[in-house]
Amino acid sequence: MGFVRVDLFTTLDGVAQSPGAPDEDPDGDFAFGGWQAPLLDGVAGGWVQSGMVGMDALLLGRRTYDIFAAYWPEQDSEIAHLFNRLPKYVASRGTPPLPWAGSTLLDTDLPAAIRELRQRHENIHVIGSVDFVHSLLAERLVDEMTLWVHPILLGHGKKVFTGDVTPATLELLEPATTSPNGVVQLRYRVVGTEPPVGDMTRDDR
Repeated sequence: MGFVRVDLFTTLDGVAQSPGAPDEDPDGDFAFGGWQAPLLDGVAGGWVQSGMVGMDALLLGRRTYDIFAAYWPEQDSEIAHLFNRLPKYVASRGTPPLPWAGSTLLDTDLPAAIRELRQRHENIHVIGSVDFVHSLLAERLVDEMTLWVHPILLGHGKKVFTGDVTPATLELLEPATTSPNGVVQLRYRVVGTEPPVGDMTRDDR
């Protein structure tokens, strides 16, 4: 049985909208598109690339798919070769054209579609696609999550975790690491659906 891992670039206040370019996702008149670029360094870039080792499928929301499909087929790099070779599964409420080779539209029954993908693939990555990630989290369909937290505050924009996020317990898979520009890598596994609680006022704790 395979697993689904979410990979997201986020700010310290949880904004994951449009990290790569000004026009990537302007929804809500978002004014900070491309906020990741000034903070990218070789260490953080290396984390991203090493985190893709073993990936055997991409799972993307429609907007991220369109961005990737317009960019990666024209590139000549290790990541481009990987993305162009991998099967790509796309979540959409409509029936959009999928011109990128190896692309398949997911069934609208998301839990059933993810179960089928887990049977077919061992290491499925969701990259970006913050709107789609909200749906996956709501349906408890995320097994692991890697966050690259950048030392800036934007105040508004689409966030990784919304106000109605489904409760879950996470386990840190390895110690947090920090790049020279202050980007922090956090890798988690989802280990439970009912977070434990306690009472800090008790003397016998």
